[in-house]
Amino acid sequence: MVKVALAYSGGLDTSVCIRYLQKLHKMDVVTVTVDCGQDDDFKEIERRAREIGAIKHVYVDAKEEFARDYVIPSIKANGLYQGKYPLATALARPLIAAKTVEVAEKEGASAIAHGCTGKGNDQIRFDVTMRALNPELKIIAPIRDMNLTRDVEIKYAREQNIQISTEAKKYSIDLNLWGRAVEGGNIEDADFEPPEEAFKFINFKNDKAGYIELEFDAGVPVATDGKRMPITDLLQYVNDKAGGHGVGIVDHIEDRVVGIKSREVYEAPAAVTIIEAHRDLEKMVLTKHELSFKKLVDEQWSWLAYAGLWQDPLRSDLDRFIDATQKRVSGTVRIKMHRGSLRVVGRESRHSLYKNDLATYAAGSTFDQSLAKGFVELWGLQSIIANSVADAADKNSSKKERKNK
Repeated sequence: MVKVALAYSGGLDTSVCIRYLQKLHKMDVVTVTVDCGQDDDFKEIERRAREIGAIKHVYVDAKEEFARDYVIPSIKANGLYQGKYPLATALARPLIAAKTVEVAEKEGASAIAHGCTGKGNDQIRFDVTMRALNPELKIIAPIRDMNLTRDVEIKYAREQNIQISTEAKKYSIDLNLWGRAVEGGNIEDADFEPPEEAFKFINFKNDKAGYIELEFDAGVPVATDGKRMPITDLLQYVNDKAGGHGVGIVDHIEDRVVGIKSREVYEAPAAVTIIEAHRDLEKMVLTKHELSFKKLVDEQWSWLAYAGLWQDPLRSDLDRFIDATQKRVSGTVRIKMHRGSLRVVGRESRHSLYKNDLATYAAGSTFDQSLAKGFVELWGLQSIIANSVADAADKNSSKKERKNK
Protein backbone atom coordinates (compact mmCIF):
# COMPACT_ATOMS: atom_id res chain seq x y z
CA MET A 1 0.00 0.00 0.00
CA VAL A 2 0.95 3.65 -0.44
CA LYS A 3 2.50 5.23 2.64
CA VAL A 4 1.61 8.55 4.26
CA ALA A 5 3.51 10.29 7.08
CA LEU A 6 1.12 11.87 9.57
CA ALA A 7 2.17 14.61 12.00
CA TYR A 8 0.67 12.99 15.09
CA SER A 9 0.06 14.64 18.46
CA GLY A 10 -2.00 11.86 19.98
CA GLY A 11 -5.04 14.12 20.35
CA LEU A 12 -8.53 13.82 18.94
CA ASP A 13 -7.89 15.39 15.52
CA THR A 14 -4.82 13.39 14.56
CA SER A 15 -6.17 10.17 16.08
CA VAL A 16 -9.26 10.15 13.88
CA CYS A 17 -7.00 11.11 10.95
CA ILE A 18 -5.25 7.73 11.20
CA ARG A 19 -8.54 5.94 10.62
CA TYR A 20 -9.67 8.31 7.86
CA LEU A 21 -6.37 7.87 6.02
CA GLN A 22 -6.72 4.10 6.27
CA LYS A 23 -10.37 3.80 5.32
CA LEU A 24 -10.85 6.63 2.82
CA HIS A 25 -7.41 6.88 1.24
CA LYS A 26 -6.37 3.21 1.61
CA MET A 27 -2.95 4.22 2.95
CA ASP A 28 -0.48 2.77 5.41
CA VAL A 29 0.07 5.40 8.08
CA VAL A 30 3.44 6.25 9.63
CA THR A 31 2.84 8.52 12.60
CA VAL A 32 5.42 11.16 13.57
CA THR A 33 5.45 12.80 16.99
CA VAL A 34 7.83 15.73 17.41
CA ASP A 35 8.69 16.61 21.00
CA CYS A 36 8.86 20.42 21.37
CA GLY A 37 8.45 20.24 25.12
CA GLN A 38 4.79 19.27 25.37
CA ASP A 39 5.40 17.08 28.43
CA ASP A 40 3.29 14.20 27.10
CA ASP A 41 3.52 10.48 27.75
CA PHE A 42 5.20 9.62 24.47
CA LYS A 43 5.07 5.87 25.12
CA GLU A 44 1.32 6.18 25.51
CA ILE A 45 1.10 8.24 22.31
CA GLU A 46 2.97 5.52 20.41
CA ARG A 47 0.73 2.84 21.94
CA ARG A 48 -2.36 4.78 20.90
CA ALA A 49 -1.11 5.29 17.35
CA ARG A 50 -0.35 1.60 16.88
CA GLU A 51 -3.64 0.60 18.49
CA ILE A 52 -5.56 2.74 16.00
CA GLY A 53 -3.62 1.21 13.14
CA ALA A 54 -0.34 3.01 12.39
CA ILE A 55 2.18 0.61 10.81
CA LYS A 56 5.08 2.55 12.35
CA HIS A 57 5.59 5.33 14.85
CA VAL A 58 8.54 7.74 14.89
CA TYR A 59 9.39 9.89 17.92
CA VAL A 60 11.64 12.91 17.39
CA ASP A 61 13.16 14.74 20.36
CA ALA A 62 13.41 18.32 19.05
CA LYS A 63 13.35 20.29 22.31
CA GLU A 64 16.90 21.61 21.99
CA GLU A 65 16.44 22.48 18.33
CA PHE A 66 13.13 24.19 19.04
CA ALA A 67 14.65 26.32 21.80
CA ARG A 68 17.81 27.16 19.85
CA ASP A 69 16.48 27.76 16.34
CA TYR A 70 12.95 29.00 16.98
CA VAL A 71 12.44 30.32 20.53
CA ILE A 72 15.73 32.23 20.80
CA PRO A 73 15.22 34.08 17.48
CA SER A 74 11.71 34.94 18.68
CA ILE A 75 13.08 36.38 21.92
CA LYS A 76 15.54 38.53 19.97
CA ALA A 77 12.64 39.72 17.79
CA ASN A 78 10.33 40.32 20.78
CA GLY A 79 7.98 37.98 18.95
CA LEU A 80 4.42 39.00 19.80
CA TYR A 81 1.65 38.81 17.22
CA GLN A 82 -0.61 41.86 17.51
CA GLY A 83 1.40 42.84 20.56
CA LYS A 84 -0.03 39.97 22.64
CA TYR A 85 0.51 36.40 21.43
CA PRO A 86 4.05 35.02 22.04
CA LEU A 87 3.81 32.71 18.98
CA ALA A 88 4.29 29.43 20.90
CA THR A 89 2.25 27.18 18.60
CA ALA A 90 3.20 29.23 15.54
CA LEU A 91 6.91 28.62 16.17
CA ALA A 92 6.56 24.88 16.68
CA ARG A 93 4.53 24.14 13.55
CA PRO A 94 7.28 24.71 10.94
CA LEU A 95 9.65 22.52 12.96
CA ILE A 96 7.06 19.72 13.23
CA ALA A 97 6.37 20.04 9.50
CA ALA A 98 10.08 19.85 8.67
CA LYS A 99 10.63 16.74 10.79
CA THR A 100 7.56 15.05 9.30
CA VAL A 101 8.88 15.74 5.80
CA GLU A 102 12.20 14.14 6.79
CA VAL A 103 10.42 11.00 8.01
CA ALA A 104 8.24 10.87 4.88
CA GLU A 105 11.33 10.98 2.67
CA LYS A 106 13.11 8.35 4.74
CA GLU A 107 10.10 6.01 4.78
CA GLY A 108 9.41 6.39 1.07
CA ALA A 109 6.00 7.92 1.62
CA SER A 110 4.26 9.60 -1.29
CA ALA A 111 2.08 11.80 0.89
CA ILE A 112 2.16 13.74 4.12
CA ALA A 113 -0.77 14.54 6.40
CA HIS A 114 -1.83 16.70 9.33
CA GLY A 115 -4.94 17.18 11.45
CA CYS A 116 -5.57 20.90 10.91
CA THR A 117 -8.96 22.40 10.29
CA GLY A 118 -9.77 24.82 7.48
CA LYS A 119 -10.51 27.64 9.92
CA GLY A 120 -7.18 28.01 11.68
CA ASN A 121 -3.65 29.17 11.02
CA ASP A 122 -1.93 25.81 11.51
CA GLN A 123 -3.01 24.52 8.10
CA ILE A 124 -1.04 27.36 6.51
CA ARG A 125 2.01 26.77 8.70
CA PHE A 126 2.05 23.08 7.83
CA ASP A 127 1.18 23.32 4.15
CA VAL A 128 3.55 26.15 3.27
CA THR A 129 6.49 24.62 5.12
CA MET A 130 5.88 21.16 3.69
CA ARG A 131 5.58 22.45 0.13
CA ALA A 132 8.63 24.65 0.52
CA LEU A 133 10.72 21.68 1.69
CA ASN A 134 9.33 19.01 -0.67
CA PRO A 135 6.73 20.06 -3.25
CA GLU A 136 6.53 16.47 -4.58
CA LEU A 137 4.76 15.20 -1.47
CA LYS A 138 0.96 15.23 -1.64
CA ILE A 139 -0.65 16.93 1.37
CA ILE A 140 -3.75 15.40 2.92
CA ALA A 141 -5.71 17.13 5.69
CA PRO A 142 -8.75 14.95 6.51
CA ILE A 143 -10.35 17.36 9.01
CA ARG A 144 -10.16 20.25 6.56
CA ASP A 145 -10.89 18.21 3.44
CA MET A 146 -14.05 16.70 4.94
CA ASN A 147 -15.15 19.91 6.71
CA LEU A 148 -15.35 18.06 10.03
CA THR A 149 -16.39 19.70 13.30
CA ARG A 150 -15.23 18.68 16.75
CA ASP A 151 -18.52 17.06 17.74
CA VAL A 152 -18.49 14.98 14.55
CA GLU A 153 -14.94 13.87 15.29
CA ILE A 154 -15.87 12.82 18.83
CA LYS A 155 -18.82 10.82 17.51
CA TYR A 156 -16.65 9.15 14.87
CA ALA A 157 -13.99 8.32 17.46
CA ARG A 158 -16.60 6.57 19.60
CA GLU A 159 -17.95 4.65 16.61
CA GLN A 160 -14.42 3.51 15.75
CA ASN A 161 -13.52 2.66 19.38
CA ILE A 162 -10.82 5.34 19.42
CA GLN A 163 -10.18 6.42 23.00
CA ILE A 164 -10.21 10.15 23.71
CA SER A 165 -9.28 11.94 26.93
CA THR A 166 -11.75 13.79 29.15
CA GLU A 167 -9.74 16.98 28.54
CA ALA A 168 -10.17 16.57 24.78
CA LYS A 169 -13.93 16.67 25.27
CA LYS A 170 -13.62 20.07 27.00
CA TYR A 171 -10.75 21.85 25.30
CA SER A 172 -8.24 21.62 22.49
CA ILE A 173 -4.79 22.02 24.06
CA ASP A 174 -1.44 22.71 22.41
CA LEU A 175 1.66 22.87 24.58
CA ASN A 176 5.38 23.35 24.03
CA LEU A 177 8.38 24.90 25.79
CA TRP A 178 7.26 28.42 24.94
CA GLY A 179 3.59 28.30 25.90
CA ARG A 180 0.21 26.65 25.99
CA ALA A 181 -2.89 27.37 23.89
CA VAL A 182 -6.38 26.56 25.17
CA GLU A 183 -9.27 26.45 22.70
CA GLY A 184 -12.78 25.08 22.36
CA GLY A 185 -15.75 24.67 24.65
CA ASN A 186 -17.08 27.71 26.49
CA ILE A 187 -13.84 29.57 25.78
CA GLU A 188 -15.16 30.23 22.27
CA ASP A 189 -17.64 32.62 23.91
CA ALA A 190 -15.74 35.91 23.94
CA ASP A 191 -17.58 37.02 27.10
CA PHE A 192 -16.89 33.83 29.08
CA GLU A 193 -14.14 33.96 31.70
CA PRO A 194 -11.94 30.85 31.40
CA PRO A 195 -12.16 28.77 34.59
CA GLU A 196 -9.06 28.09 36.68
CA GLU A 197 -9.19 24.43 35.65
CA ALA A 198 -8.34 25.45 32.08
CA PHE A 199 -4.84 26.49 33.15
CA LYS A 200 -1.85 24.37 34.07
CA PHE A 201 0.95 26.69 35.19
CA ILE A 202 -0.90 29.59 36.81
CA ASN A 203 -1.22 29.76 40.58
CA PHE A 204 -4.32 31.82 41.32
CA LYS A 205 -3.98 31.59 45.10
CA ASN A 206 -0.50 33.01 45.68
CA ASP A 207 -0.93 36.59 46.91
CA LYS A 208 2.72 37.19 47.80
CA ALA A 209 5.02 39.33 45.67
CA GLY A 210 8.21 37.85 44.25
CA TYR A 211 11.22 38.78 42.14
CA ILE A 212 13.05 37.17 39.27
CA GLU A 213 16.31 38.30 37.67
CA LEU A 214 17.20 37.49 34.09
CA GLU A 215 20.65 37.81 32.55
CA PHE A 216 21.05 38.22 28.78
CA ASP A 217 24.10 37.79 26.60
CA ALA A 218 23.77 39.20 23.06
CA GLY A 219 19.99 39.04 23.36
CA VAL A 220 19.86 35.47 24.65
CA PRO A 221 18.74 34.65 28.21
CA VAL A 222 21.60 32.70 29.81
CA ALA A 223 20.94 32.87 33.55
CA THR A 224 18.16 33.50 36.01
CA ASP A 225 18.41 34.43 39.67
CA GLY A 226 22.19 34.21 39.37
CA LYS A 227 22.22 30.65 38.05
CA ARG A 228 23.45 29.86 34.54
CA MET A 229 21.62 27.01 32.86
CA PRO A 230 20.80 25.54 29.43
CA ILE A 231 18.05 27.38 27.59
CA THR A 232 15.52 24.55 27.97
CA ASP A 233 16.05 24.46 31.74
CA LEU A 234 15.90 28.24 31.95
CA LEU A 235 12.57 28.33 30.14
CA GLN A 236 11.13 25.77 32.54
CA TYR A 237 12.50 27.62 35.58
CA VAL A 238 11.01 30.95 34.51
CA ASN A 239 7.75 29.27 33.52
CA ASP A 240 7.36 27.70 36.96
CA LYS A 241 8.37 30.80 38.93
CA ALA A 242 6.40 33.37 36.93
CA GLY A 243 3.39 31.08 36.69
CA GLY A 244 3.62 30.59 40.45
CA HIS A 245 2.91 34.30 40.81
CA GLY A 246 -0.03 34.20 38.41
CA VAL A 247 1.88 35.72 35.49
CA GLY A 248 1.37 34.59 31.92
CA ILE A 249 -2.29 34.56 30.86
CA VAL A 250 -2.96 36.12 27.46
CA ASP A 251 -6.66 36.51 26.60
CA HIS A 252 -7.44 38.53 23.49
CA ILE A 253 -9.32 38.81 20.21
CA GLU A 254 -6.98 37.72 17.43
CA ASP A 255 -7.09 38.16 13.66
CA ARG A 256 -6.39 34.83 12.00
CA VAL A 257 -4.72 34.68 8.61
CA VAL A 258 -7.90 33.29 7.02
CA GLY A 259 -9.83 36.44 7.99
CA ILE A 260 -11.69 35.15 11.03
CA LYS A 261 -11.56 37.00 14.34
CA SER A 262 -11.15 34.53 17.19
CA ARG A 263 -11.03 34.66 20.96
CA GLU A 264 -7.70 33.12 21.98
CA VAL A 265 -6.46 32.14 25.42
CA TYR A 266 -2.79 31.40 26.01
CA GLU A 267 -0.77 30.48 29.07
CA ALA A 268 2.85 31.55 28.64
CA PRO A 269 4.56 32.66 31.88
CA ALA A 270 8.12 32.27 30.58
CA ALA A 271 7.45 33.96 27.25
CA VAL A 272 5.61 36.93 28.76
CA THR A 273 8.31 37.46 31.39
CA ILE A 274 11.37 37.01 29.18
CA ILE A 275 10.09 39.23 26.36
CA GLU A 276 9.20 41.98 28.83
CA ALA A 277 12.73 41.82 30.27
CA HIS A 278 14.36 41.67 26.83
CA ARG A 279 12.46 44.70 25.52
CA ASP A 280 13.38 46.68 28.59
CA LEU A 281 17.07 45.86 28.22
CA GLU A 282 16.96 46.89 24.56
CA LYS A 283 15.63 50.31 25.61
CA MET A 284 18.72 50.75 27.75
CA VAL A 285 21.37 49.82 25.18
CA LEU A 286 19.94 50.72 21.75
CA THR A 287 19.52 54.22 20.36
CA LYS A 288 16.03 55.58 19.80
CA HIS A 289 16.65 55.27 16.05
CA GLU A 290 17.52 51.58 16.38
CA LEU A 291 14.52 50.99 18.62
CA SER A 292 12.14 52.75 16.25
CA PHE A 293 13.24 50.76 13.22
CA LYS A 294 13.56 47.49 15.10
CA LYS A 295 9.96 47.81 16.24
CA LEU A 296 8.89 47.70 12.59
CA VAL A 297 11.18 44.73 11.96
CA ASP A 298 9.89 42.89 15.04
CA GLU A 299 6.29 43.35 13.93
CA GLN A 300 7.05 42.05 10.44
CA TRP A 301 9.06 39.11 11.86
CA SER A 302 6.17 38.20 14.17
CA TRP A 303 3.72 38.37 11.28
CA LEU A 304 5.83 36.03 9.14
CA ALA A 305 6.10 33.52 11.98
CA TYR A 306 2.39 33.74 12.75
CA ALA A 307 1.29 33.55 9.12
CA GLY A 308 3.18 30.34 8.32
CA LEU A 309 5.90 32.06 6.29
CA TRP A 310 8.85 30.73 8.30
CA GLN A 311 10.53 29.56 5.09
CA ASP A 312 10.17 32.91 3.35
CA PRO A 313 13.56 34.52 2.60
CA LEU A 314 12.41 37.74 4.26
CA ARG A 315 12.36 36.07 7.65
CA SER A 316 16.03 35.09 7.44
CA ASP A 317 16.82 38.55 6.04
CA LEU A 318 15.20 40.14 9.07
CA ASP A 319 17.11 37.77 11.35
CA ARG A 320 20.37 39.25 10.08
CA PHE A 321 19.34 42.76 11.05
CA ILE A 322 17.97 41.61 14.40
CA ASP A 323 21.16 39.68 15.21
CA ALA A 324 23.20 42.80 14.44
CA THR A 325 21.20 44.81 16.99
CA GLN A 326 21.62 42.15 19.68
CA LYS A 327 25.41 42.44 20.01
CA ARG A 328 24.99 45.01 22.80
CA VAL A 329 21.88 43.51 24.40
CA SER A 330 23.73 42.07 27.38
CA GLY A 331 22.96 42.71 31.02
CA THR A 332 20.52 41.85 33.78
CA VAL A 333 16.88 42.80 34.35
CA ARG A 334 15.00 42.44 37.63
CA ILE A 335 11.24 41.94 37.56
CA LYS A 336 8.68 42.10 40.35
CA MET A 337 5.66 39.80 40.09
CA HIS A 338 2.44 39.96 42.08
CA ARG A 339 -0.96 38.33 41.52
CA GLY A 340 -0.62 38.09 37.75
CA SER A 341 1.09 41.43 37.16
CA LEU A 342 4.75 42.04 36.42
CA ARG A 343 6.95 45.10 36.02
CA VAL A 344 10.62 45.76 35.57
CA VAL A 345 12.08 47.34 38.72
CA GLY A 346 15.77 47.38 37.82
CA ARG A 347 18.24 46.82 35.03
CA GLU A 348 21.97 47.19 34.34
CA SER A 349 24.30 46.69 31.39
CA ARG A 350 27.89 47.47 30.51
CA HIS A 351 26.51 48.81 27.21
CA SER A 352 24.00 51.14 28.85
CA LEU A 353 23.28 54.42 27.09
CA TYR A 354 21.65 55.70 30.26
CA LYS A 355 24.12 57.95 32.08
CA ASN A 356 23.06 59.09 35.53
CA ASP A 357 25.35 62.14 35.53
CA LEU A 358 23.52 63.41 32.44
CA ALA A 359 19.98 62.50 33.53
CA THR A 360 20.14 63.55 37.17
CA TYR A 361 18.48 66.74 38.41
CA ALA A 362 20.77 66.77 41.43
CA ALA A 363 24.06 68.56 41.95
CA GLY A 364 26.92 67.13 39.94
CA SER A 365 25.01 66.99 36.66
CA THR A 366 27.32 67.20 33.63
CA PHE A 367 24.55 68.43 31.34
CA ASP A 368 24.94 72.10 30.31
CA GLN A 369 21.36 73.40 30.44
CA SER A 370 22.28 76.67 28.69
CA LEU A 371 22.72 74.72 25.45
CA ALA A 372 19.07 73.70 25.49
CA LYS A 373 17.66 77.13 24.67
CA GLY A 374 18.99 77.21 21.10
CA PHE A 375 18.04 73.57 20.56
CA VAL A 376 14.44 74.18 21.66
CA GLU A 377 14.12 77.18 19.32
CA LEU A 378 15.39 75.19 16.34
CA TRP A 379 13.42 72.06 17.26
CA GLY A 380 10.07 73.86 17.16
CA LEU A 381 10.91 76.37 14.46
CA GLN A 382 8.77 74.95 11.65
CA SER A 383 5.82 74.30 13.97
CA ILE A 384 5.95 77.88 15.20
CA ILE A 385 6.17 79.29 11.66
CA ALA A 386 3.34 77.03 10.44
CA ASN A 387 1.04 78.30 13.18
CA SER A 388 1.99 81.91 12.43
CA VAL A 389 1.21 81.44 8.74
CA ALA A 390 -2.12 79.78 9.57
CA ASP A 391 -3.07 82.61 11.95
CA ALA A 392 -2.24 85.21 9.29
CA ALA A 393 -4.33 83.35 6.71
CA ASP A 394 -7.28 83.17 9.12
CA LYS A 395 -7.08 86.92 9.79
CA ASN A 396 -7.01 87.74 6.07
CA SER A 397 -9.95 85.45 5.51
CA SER A 398 -11.92 87.17 8.27
CA LYS A 399 -11.19 90.64 6.77
CA LYS A 400 -12.44 89.52 3.35
CA GLU A 401 -15.64 88.14 4.89
CA ARG A 402 -16.32 91.44 6.69
CA LYS A 403 -15.76 93.45 3.45
CA ASN A 404 -18.15 91.23 1.49
CA LYS A 405 -20.98 91.74 4.01
